[in-house]
Amino acid sequence: MDFEKARDIQNRINKIIAGLKLAHIKPQSVICFRSWGSSSRALARIWSLPRIWQKALDVPAHYAIEILSEKFDRLSEEEKTKVLIHELLHIPKTFSGALRPHRTGTFTLDQRAVNKLYREYRKSKRG
Repeated sequence: MDFEKARDIQNRINKIIAGLKLAHIKPQSVICFRSWGSSSRALARIWSLPRIWQKALDVPAHYAIEILSEKFDRLSEEEKTKVLIHELLHIPKTFSGALRPHRTGTFTLDQRAVNKLYREYRKSKRG
């Protein structure tokens, strides 16, 4: 598998964070990558820097968003934005280096939540 930093995705992520006013997310600590050659069925995935590694390396929490080029790049612009919103929803309000699973307590990361935020994001771009 090969990967490299993805400035185009980084720009999209920064716009989504600003447009949705996701103040708990530190854009400078979210790094985006494009990968090729993965056998995963995923379109994208998010990676965290767990607390133990933050302490070991004496760095704050960081997240890496990886888009799997063969699948992600074929999507419509709308679907790409929804996938990136989905990945950002995995980042907890504490920005601790942990990841929120798809279902936990009152939080459910499902298509309805993503679609709602996508509509809000579209409105923020118009206004």
